[in-house]
Amino acid sequence: MNPINFQVAKTTGRLARAGVLATPHGEMLTPTLTVVGTKGTVKALTPEQLRAVGVQAVLANTYHLYLEPGDEQVAAAGGLHQFMNWAGPIYTDSGGFQVFSLGAAYGEGGVTKFAATGEQNAKTMAAEGVVKLARIDDDGVTFKSHLDGSEHRLTPEKSIAIQHNLKADVIFAFDECTSPQADYRYQVEALERTHSWAKRSLAYHQASSPAEEQGLFGIIQGGRFEDLRRRSAETLSAMTGLAGFGIGGSFSKADLGASIEIVSEILPRDKPRHLLGIGEPEDLLAGVAAGIDTFDCVAPTRMARNGTLYTRQGKINIFNNRYRSALRPIEEECDCYTCRHYTQAYLAHLFRSKEMLAATLASIHNLRFIVRLLEEIRQAILDNNFSTFQTAFLTDYCRH
Repeated sequence: MNPINFQVAKTTGRLARAGVLATPHGEMLTPTLTVVGTKGTVKALTPEQLRAVGVQAVLANTYHLYLEPGDEQVAAAGGLHQFMNWAGPIYTDSGGFQVFSLGAAYGEGGVTKFAATGEQNAKTMAAEGVVKLARIDDDGVTFKSHLDGSEHRLTPEKSIAIQHNLKADVIFAFDECTSPQADYRYQVEALERTHSWAKRSLAYHQASSPAEEQGLFGIIQGGRFEDLRRRSAETLSAMTGLAGFGIGGSFSKADLGASIEIVSEILPRDKPRHLLGIGEPEDLLAGVAAGIDTFDCVAPTRMARNGTLYTRQGKINIFNNRYRSALRPIEEECDCYTCRHYTQAYLAHLFRSKEMLAATLASIHNLRFIVRLLEEIRQAILDNNFSTFQTAFLTDYCRH
């Protein structure tokens, strides 16, 4: 029995589509955001608050839960659903992004999944004078815990075993997420590793009983190189047994949509596509237009905790003096709990007073904004009106 079933309800334009993704813990109407709950919790919010916002699924982090409290402890509690009191679908990533953040990107504050300039391939991956916390070889990764400095080993088999203990509905094959500064030679080397690790992840998963309860997604890599992205999509598409596909690695803002389109045109039409770690409003629209079904991103809640709030006219910083006396909601038309009960002035007061409630109210608003945006995108696809909706939204959002 396949634990993951995906049905396309409507397509519009070249690749945009609305669908229904069925998992052992419920259905998801796509496109949608899987909200990041790194350590088995979405910071500042309860599961009940997430449900009230309209969140359908959450994504937890394999690396962090392995270190604390330990995947065996989560298994003893009955898995993540019971442990964190979340009844809906759960995704867990592979730990591959931690290879990137503890290795190639460690100590380089400016290196992210997006390339800062067109010269990224000429830059070095190593930060001079910085001791990396992860070492990669063809078999796996040796890393030091950021908690206590203890040494650990992560292989494809180990990553899948941890995810089996966590009991998420969707799990990901172990991969190497490369820096946007990596040159072509290294991208080829890393891609070969990722494909080898995907085969090993799949073999281990299929030999285990959780294969009937958890769907395994392969991860497309290749950086910004079109030929490598194509090669990765073709290689993973040929692997029988994958329930869906994640699209990972690094992009530039300018070529995000084009890079995803290359992959979407190759991948099977009847399996879901997940864009890893990217989820700003403009990126969601670009991703959906290029065929993405689900997303995950820490940005909505991370920015909320720092006082940056989404509006249809762009982002605002609640620390700006103009909001100290603004006795109106963040957005008049927003239906979130925060906008129905509190003013910009109150939010400004909470943040300036360093009150914990600030993070909760701001996170509720930002998540509802993103969830509502994706609900509207889905409806626009069903109404065959996506392109018009995309243009209208970006005209207002990016103008300010």
